[in-house]
Amino acid sequence: MFRELLQGLPGRLPSQCAVCHAWPAQPVCDACVEQFAQPQPRCATCALPVPAGIRQCIACVRHPPVLDACVAAVPYAYPWSRLVAEFKFREQAGWARSLALLMRSTPWVEPALEAADLVLPMPLAEARLRERGFNQALLLCRQLAPAKTHARLLLRLRDTVPQATLSRSARQHNLHDAFAVEPLEADRVRGRRVVLVDDVMTSGASLHHAATALRTAGASHLTALVLARAELPPADD
Repeated sequence: MFRELLQGLPGRLPSQCAVCHAWPAQPVCDACVEQFAQPQPRCATCALPVPAGIRQCIACVRHPPVLDACVAAVPYAYPWSRLVAEFKFREQAGWARSLALLMRSTPWVEPALEAADLVLPMPLAEARLRERGFNQALLLCRQLAPAKTHARLLLRLRDTVPQATLSRSARQHNLHDAFAVEPLEADRVRGRRVVLVDDVMTSGASLHHAATALRTAGASHLTALVLARAELPPADD
């Protein structure tokens, strides 16, 4: 029976670190966090890496985004890209607590959560929610700020083609009118400071469109908080 249990595990024992396989440990041990999650200078409004002392990247200076701030905990690279995939696609919902703790330890995250009136997860398409069984962004929200989390305030109005299959310009078109604030709850957003949470930010198209819906509803300040940020925006085809 023990052998069958081992064969069903994704290459590690439950008490092992998912990165270095040290054990006993949390899903990611302190040594791997120390090695792979060092803070780095990032653009204040899109979270792309920038040289030390620079507040915003050139793209955000030229075209100010709808977000007032954007914070990422780690780069979407080894080992985090693999761990995010396991978290979402291999039923590792229990990792949310440790991943949220990693996010909370990132500079500027704690002040953003303290100042927020609302903490909202990026909504998941219904088909993906049925397939996966949970919204990973909602799990992170409930660990980050349970009292401020509202699961159904920001809505996804329609399913869209997976963003990973599209060029950067096609991503923007794909998400047009995909998000809206629940009409019966719109007063909760007006004049409020909102933190929008997601697991991964690549081009930023999804967060941009969701933030636009919140701004249209009257949100006074918008911060995006993501676990992992792709280091370079994907190029157009």
